[in-house]
Amino acid sequence: MTNNERISKEEAIEAKVFRRLLAHLDERKDVQNIELMNLAGFCRNCLSKWYVAAAEEEGVTFEYEDARELVYGMPYSEWKTKHQKEATPEQLEKFNNK
Repeated sequence: MTNNERISKEEAIEAKVFRRLLAHLDERKDVQNIELMNLAGFCRNCLSKWYVAAAEEEGVTFEYEDARELVYGMPYSEWKTKHQKEATPEQLEKFNNK
């Protein structure tokens, strides 16, 4: 296997893992972004920002709202209305004390 073939396979695997992560997050709409931030230090919005940054590194313009729609599986405003709950005082305290 050539180096280019290995990189191509590696990128294909990474793409599959990313799609699986998005599918998992889609299946777990009950997990709020603040919970992800408090436990893991990243959330769906972070993934969207990372997507935009990676696109820019490749010379591709990708709008943040388009990235959020890709990550959330729908426009962010729709996801927020359907699935986002008000953060609890405990969640906010933990988030603000990082």
